[in-house]
Amino acid sequence: MNIFSNEALKDRHIIVTGATGGIGYETAKEIVKAGGHVTITGRNEEKLADLKEECATINGQAAVHVVKADLNDADGRRTVVDEAVKEHGKIDGLVNSAGIIGGGPLEDLDEEELRNIMELNFFSTVLFTQSVFKHMKEVGGSIVNLSSLSGLRGTSGNTAYSGSKFAVTGFTQSFAHEAIEDGVRVNAVCPGYVDTEMGQAAIRGKGEREGRSYEEQRQLAEQGIPSGRISTPEEVARTIVYLLSDAAGNIVGESMKISGGGVMR
Repeated sequence: MNIFSNEALKDRHIIVTGATGGIGYETAKEIVKAGGHVTITGRNEEKLADLKEECATINGQAAVHVVKADLNDADGRRTVVDEAVKEHGKIDGLVNSAGIIGGGPLEDLDEEELRNIMELNFFSTVLFTQSVFKHMKEVGGSIVNLSSLSGLRGTSGNTAYSGSKFAVTGFTQSFAHEAIEDGVRVNAVCPGYVDTEMGQAAIRGKGEREGRSYEEQRQLAEQGIPSGRISTPEEVARTIVYLLSDAAGNIVGESMKISGGGVMR
């Protein structure tokens, strides 16, 4: 299903981090469907190559540049930005989709795991955005951060991940005030469970903590959602593309929930 004009992002260049994950992968595909060009980055070279091939099949006119990098590393962040600008000449948008899950009850929380979650989900997101913004402020554009329902309300056994996503939500709101002065809109999407490897791992982990199988935990999760199901990565990706487009021209500093009605406020 294509809900966008194939010119909605015509000639715009968007960087997508975490492009080898379920949401980032689908977002890159939706961007090229909408006429955009992408720089895709992640740590899995094989998946990046597969994504480039899929994007070419969707839109043979789209320029797709692949940069394998670790965004926790300053040199990695610098390489992505430098190559993106060299390849495309400008940056019109950024999707901060890189992230990990993990953690558990506070009593069982490992310091190294906590630091790893905060490092990728928050610190590298902020620092990479800082580097990209230096180029975006010249042309304006849109930045979309991947937060979570866990960045809007806490849940049991979710201290580390929830804390990192609350930080992303706060960063989104604060930076939105600054960036809009240069014509750059900053927003976040906040999905609940999404049917990706990461989402499935989150359901499995919660089930293990509470003595349930994956199937039992998923059924319980979906029973608690008014729509009766978890979201698909394509649904999240289309919301991101909407926020990248001019159709969202006066949406600034928002955290858009994608919850199937699970969180209404």
